[in-house]
Amino acid sequence: MRRELPDLAAVAVLGRDIAARLRAGDVVALSGDLGAGKTTLARAVIEAAGHRGEVPSPSFTIIEAYDTLDPRIVHADFYRLEDPAELEEIGLDEYREGAALLAEWPDRAGGFDHEAGCLSIRLEKGEGARFAIVEGGAGWQGRLP
Repeated sequence: MRRELPDLAAVAVLGRDIAARLRAGDVVALSGDLGAGKTTLARAVIEAAGHRGEVPSPSFTIIEAYDTLDPRIVHADFYRLEDPAELEEIGLDEYREGAALLAEWPDRAGGFDHEAGCLSIRLEKGEGARFAIVEGGAGWQGRLP
């Protein structure tokens, strides 16, 4: 499904739609070029899930966890990974336990498309607008935003 995102308000609506459907164990895999809006959409999901306060980009920390949300949300930016094997050092599996994962640059982590609970969102810049190409795994049937 292709969804137009002409402005930040549209990104916020998509974020609310995702947050309302998010379950523990889900992965929202955010891909797209630099500046496509991956972090902006992740922030919209986290804020719509009820987080109040700053939502820093995990570009340098790689992982930011929001333990007070239901479900817990882990926001990860895998841009700086050189090899998916680094995920074990980071402890991603422990972070993910009982949480939903918002994954920027999922391909650098080996991808998550093989997981039934993966919602893949590719953000693209178009003529004067941005678009979200949304595809859900089996676990998202009937829940697509």
